Amino acid sequence: MSGGSLALVNIGDSSDGTASGRLPGDALVCVDGRVAWIGDTADVSPADHPTVIDVAGACVVPGFVDSHVHTTFGDYTPRQQTIGFLESYLHGGTTRAISASEVHVPGRPKNRIGVKALAVAAAHCFADYRPGGVTVHAGSVVLEPCLGPEDFAELHASGVRMAKGGFGAFATAMDYVPVVHAAQRAGLLVMCHSGGGSIPGSQSKIDVDVLLAMGPNVAGHINGGPTALTPEENRRIVAEGRDIALQLVQAGNLRSAIDIAERALEIGDFHRLLIATDTPTGTGVIPLGMLRTMAELCSLGPLDPRQAVAAATGNVTAVYGVPGGRLAVGEEADLLVVDAPVGSVAEDAFAALRAGDLPAVACAVTQGELRFGRSRNTPPPTRPVTVRAGG
Repeated sequence: MSGGSLALVNIGDSSDGTASGRLPGDALVCVDGRVAWIGDTADVSPADHPTVIDVAGACVVPGFVDSHVHTTFGDYTPRQQTIGFLESYLHGGTTRAISASEVHVPGRPKNRIGVKALAVAAAHCFADYRPGGVTVHAGSVVLEPCLGPEDFAELHASGVRMAKGGFGAFATAMDYVPVVHAAQRAGLLVMCHSGGGSIPGSQSKIDVDVLLAMGPNVAGHINGGPTALTPEENRRIVAEGRDIALQLVQAGNLRSAIDIAERALEIGDFHRLLIATDTPTGTGVIPLGMLRTMAELCSLGPLDPRQAVAAATGNVTAVYGVPGGRLAVGEEADLLVVDAPVGSVAEDAFAALRAGDLPAVACAVTQGELRFGRSRNTPPPTRPVTVRAGG
């Protein structure tokens, strides 16, 4: 195989971003930011590729797609006054971040012009800006009573594709319902806050009756952000809201996340489960938030490791209609080399998740480019993953 810019060889176990799929080979080549070829290591000539990563039997998975990140502008969070958090999240395996609305922007406008302008500006600011190599899908308009169908049509035409319910100045939570439906009719994907309020000025609680009446595309932090719904509400949102994706977050209630995951699996709705962080928030900046939630849901909850990877990758991109969550020829080349961390009882990254250990991130590739050869935020890998110059 020739002509590639980056090659991975001697891949061990793998995931293609689905609950059971693996790569159809132990080598892959990335060209022009995409996966160009998957096959056998024996068919790869190192001299043909400027960069060759010898995975040494470690696992390869898609990069994680965090669907609940409170971005503002640049790689900065005013909520925790931290610079460079997105680049640090890459060292925890997050290759894409999806905005949960720019609600933490200081002085956030709430009038009609300002609300729209904030979403449009955020969407365009991150169109070509990739901090540390992370792709940010930004520009999620905060739903406010002043917005109507013509505003949502204007936003969609201006490049905004998402909306967030839960922080607007509505008199009651039920008042969101017609506004959510209007946004969806204009082509916006709507995520709604679930559970108790998280910041001053937000709704006291958005309960299951409101969520079912709204029918958002995604029930944001359905396990609590940070305060969870009741077990009976969990039962109803899983059983009655079959078109609503269920977002399980690190900043929420683990017991509730396990309960919701168990209920979704019981009715064959694994595809609705999304793993996210809901950070940076009061919970903090958590670079390993995706890995922590995956390990918790595997070691204490009902997910097997491949399901956990899919809930953090392919499931997310399928719901949001963005690339990066699957590994297949023609897909955008966002991927991770992961392994059991040094000292773990596990033999590989998947077994580490099952044991509750956080896998080592040995390499991260985004847009087909190697971003680092050893994570600064995880322990080192058990296997001797190496990066060398090829041709």
